[in-house]
Amino acid sequence: MSVLRAAFAVLLVASAPILLAVPASAQLERTTDRGADEGEGPFERLIIRGANLVDGSGAPMVGPVDIVIEGNRIVDVQTVGSAGVPIDPAGRPQGATREIDAHGHYVLPGLIDVHAHLGDPEKAPQSEYVHKLFLGHGITTVRGVELGLGDFFWGMEEKERSARNEIVAPRLFQCIKNPDQVPGWDDPHLMTPEAGRAWVRFAAEHDADCLKLGRYSQGMMSPPVMQAILDEARELGLGTTAHLHQNGVAEMNAVEMARAGLVGLTHFYGLFESMYDGYDIQPFPNDYNYADEQDRFGYVAEQWHLIHERGSPGWNELIQEFLENDFYLNPTLTTYESARDVMRNRNADWHDTYTLPSMWDFYTPSRTAHGSFWFDWTTAREVAWRNYYRRWMEFVQDYKNAGGKVTAGADAGYLYNLFGFTYIRELELLQEAGFHPLEVVRAATMHAAEELVHASGEPIEFGLVRPGYLADLLIVEENPLHNFKVLYGTGHVRLNDDTDEVERVGGVKYTIKDGIVYDAKQLMADVAEMVREQKVERGMDPDAPLPRY
Repeated sequence: MSVLRAAFAVLLVASAPILLAVPASAQLERTTDRGADEGEGPFERLIIRGANLVDGSGAPMVGPVDIVIEGNRIVDVQTVGSAGVPIDPAGRPQGATREIDAHGHYVLPGLIDVHAHLGDPEKAPQSEYVHKLFLGHGITTVRGVELGLGDFFWGMEEKERSARNEIVAPRLFQCIKNPDQVPGWDDPHLMTPEAGRAWVRFAAEHDADCLKLGRYSQGMMSPPVMQAILDEARELGLGTTAHLHQNGVAEMNAVEMARAGLVGLTHFYGLFESMYDGYDIQPFPNDYNYADEQDRFGYVAEQWHLIHERGSPGWNELIQEFLENDFYLNPTLTTYESARDVMRNRNADWHDTYTLPSMWDFYTPSRTAHGSFWFDWTTAREVAWRNYYRRWMEFVQDYKNAGGKVTAGADAGYLYNLFGFTYIRELELLQEAGFHPLEVVRAATMHAAEELVHASGEPIEFGLVRPGYLADLLIVEENPLHNFKVLYGTGHVRLNDDTDEVERVGGVKYTIKDGIVYDAKQLMADVAEMVREQKVERGMDPDAPLPRY
């Protein structure tokens, strides 16, 4: 199937709200200015002392090391001794204006979420709430595939204020979604290749970092227009990401998008359709209705047995085509995990303390809220999804093993998935897929950074802990390679054999973004207070759990 055969294609995010109508005037609140007590630095010379370092490249951990940061740049990473031996102070970096004692702690590059939202006025109206959940989990960079619910200028303001560190927020990359998203553009349909190219130039002139092209309610993008847009984006160095909606993959699947020049695929849509064995289109029931979200998310998992077997020529040919096109996979495994075990996600440890009641309202079964399709979710549905995950994970693992780039993204804010927490769950799921923990960290740091700058051709400036790179790091007291659960804001539950008491350990201790040191636990406490305040505003007991029906 050629690229030009496609009737439409979608470069967008799986959880973009397509059923929930939000008034055009609705908008997220402007993030409050960073307070004098929020974050320390940047410093003239910050030295992190005695840490165990996982640098993000896939290299094994090394320690103890001293990491020297001047302003917002790492200037030195120096091994200062041997493991298990007291450190000789002679020869260690000197001249610190601020030190962090990280002896026995673990340092990683700041984590990167390449598929993020900042909530919306209905469910998470305070962008500060989302920003702090990200930073509280060591996430220092996010690609906003829909910052500010489609208000491009609002998202650009957040991006610029974050770059100046005027707000407590991760580093932001801003995708532009709709042709009518930026005031001043008056052609929402993009009916010709010339119009498509002009729109890409318009996006570049407004400093967008990337594109989410797609099929909109105003009309459908034709294949020649799609190709023209991808060509122009490549020429101008704009990134592209794709979610191929189920009502479009019959005519353009993932491999065709890779051939057309797409940088990377988010989610799985179009992936299974690229390796059907005996089918050309989705063989869904005749009464399937894409506008019924239980149909939309229920039947997609029924494809698990329709594809070529692992290791077969059809399977391996797709991997080879992706490799030849230097294609990125951003699976967002966590996004759909509720579909394979809804009770697990609904009853996660963090909801009662960190989930806003307004978020909880959105998660509950609804015919109009996107992703809240728990009308009558059955064991059979979950079994199909578990089978689907098995095949999906096998492909992601095989692609990584063949040299393909896999990155980490969460698409939080839907299906009981909460910002920050869900991203850490993505790391666990990549490990479940077969990734070594070092490969998981590489996907979440170096490879994610490479995807963000791939189209520009520029070298990465973050995603690794090395001299010359931006000072984006996290510090945690427990070893995340041993157990990613220690990165959760709620920590990890274990039995203390010395006291015979159950305790919670872990949680990120410090998140450093642009050389500014944030107390990650205080950020999480700030989020918990926002949740309590909303409960009080609603007349709820602030200490009461959220309703579980």
